[in-house]
Amino acid sequence: MTVYWLEQREADLPTKNDWLNPNEAVCLNGMRFPKRRAEWRLGRWTAKCALSIYLDVTARPEIFRKMEIRPASSGAPEVFFGGQPASVTISLSHRAGVAACAVATPGVDLGCDLEFVEPRSDSFVADYFTIEEQALVAHASVAERPNAVSLLWSAKESTLKALRAGLRLDTRSVIAIPCATSIGRTDWSQLRVRHIENPGARVFHGWWQCGDHMVRTVVSAPPPDAPIPLTIPAHIGRGSSIPGCSWC
Repeated sequence: MTVYWLEQREADLPTKNDWLNPNEAVCLNGMRFPKRRAEWRLGRWTAKCALSIYLDVTARPEIFRKMEIRPASSGAPEVFFGGQPASVTISLSHRAGVAACAVATPGVDLGCDLEFVEPRSDSFVADYFTIEEQALVAHASVAERPNAVSLLWSAKESTLKALRAGLRLDTRSVIAIPCATSIGRTDWSQLRVRHIENPGARVFHGWWQCGDHMVRTVVSAPPPDAPIPLTIPAHIGRGSSIPGCSWC
């Protein structure tokens, strides 16, 4: 199964908000905290850029305004175009000024996550990781430990999104099993995650990649091929000006 992947950074955002759907603009205006506003805005921009490529529609403000990313009752993002559900599944993540959007066909259980590679305490590992995952961390070298912990945590986050539950589920209800945890890897590597509270221990398959001090993970059911990066046309977004566009 094909999954597409797009990342955007805060510098890629246009300065104006005329690309937001009216309902999204109301939601943004209701957010009090600048950090939350910035993350939410970057996530919507990244999703709409990815969708414009995937759905083969022109990336212009009047088109983007027809797109709306609504939270389902579970909190998972759902795509509407012109007020109607779009034939697509997406997952969103944002961390440290970067947002990612994974895109797949309808009906897929899909989750993606970004995590900044940073040291985490022994108590964090003990509180949120299973015995099997704690053993993986214990076997990692001192240099690789932050990467290993971030990878396992990211894989859990992706899977909880694919389950459409998020952190409402105990993080120890899923067990991440990466095929490698080397901090030097920059290509996509495979992983598996078992949901042990599901009858029969449901298994999700996915991929992880490390670069720019960040870990990226994506999982889905059915199993996905390695993510295919989407390429943004040069005229879409870049700070405060968009050459060739009239909406900045």
